[in-house]
Amino acid sequence: MLVGLGVVTTAPKNPLDAGSLIGKRALVTGSSRGVGAATVGLLAEAGASVAINFRNKEARAIKVADAIRAAGGTAITVGADLTDAASVESMFETIRAEFGGLDILVMNASGGMESGMAEDYAMQLNRDAQVNLLHAARPLLAPGARVVFVTSHQAHFVETTTTMAEYEPVARSKRAGEDALRALIPEFAEAGIGFVVVSGDIIEGTVTAVLLERASPGTMTARKDAAGRLYNVSEFGAEVALAAVEAVPENNTRYVGDIADYVGEAASRN
Repeated sequence: MLVGLGVVTTAPKNPLDAGSLIGKRALVTGSSRGVGAATVGLLAEAGASVAINFRNKEARAIKVADAIRAAGGTAITVGADLTDAASVESMFETIRAEFGGLDILVMNASGGMESGMAEDYAMQLNRDAQVNLLHAARPLLAPGARVVFVTSHQAHFVETTTTMAEYEPVARSKRAGEDALRALIPEFAEAGIGFVVVSGDIIEGTVTAVLLERASPGTMTARKDAAGRLYNVSEFGAEVALAAVEAVPENNTRYVGDIADYVGEAASRN
């Protein structure tokens, strides 16, 4: 069972082999709900000890952790505002004390469409905080560890493909974060740490999808018609979990969902 947007849904079969992650330790940011909760649940089901990160949804994080423990898994909850460096350091101190280190870091938390935030909040969270998170995690990541950065096609291709006006500031901030992290690939490769970007189409059932539909009614239907289908939270979470264990793909990028529209528009501009 997985939790998405506060609703418990039935998950597809876990693509990870049972027991394949016994002895591994994982942190998934933004994992109290949605894709993060789906991902952390699959990693735990495969045997990993998991840290469930939340910013202010502690009750949801506890619910996810309780479900994992009830199934025989090991889980802790670690609250942290990723835009607060001291909060991030405290999170990693807790993880070090509980797990001793990390083998998997899934950088799932993002935002920027929330109301009442500073004008530059999207860039703070999606670029600056991600870079700080990875630097802060570095002492805990041993050779053989894997870092997964979760993004969207709308952000990954934003420099070459037009996206929705309501999402463009977020898309550009996430692409800036991706670029900043990619610049660190040689350093992490030298240390034996793998890095994978998972780029997905709009995911049904996520907060972002809800906000986009609210800002521009018909967005989901139009994108589904163009792509043929859209992944749901559980399906995309499975892809993120696989990215944490499968071989690093070409250009360090794992695409989930149709990219023909994005690649086609980019090609037409060249």
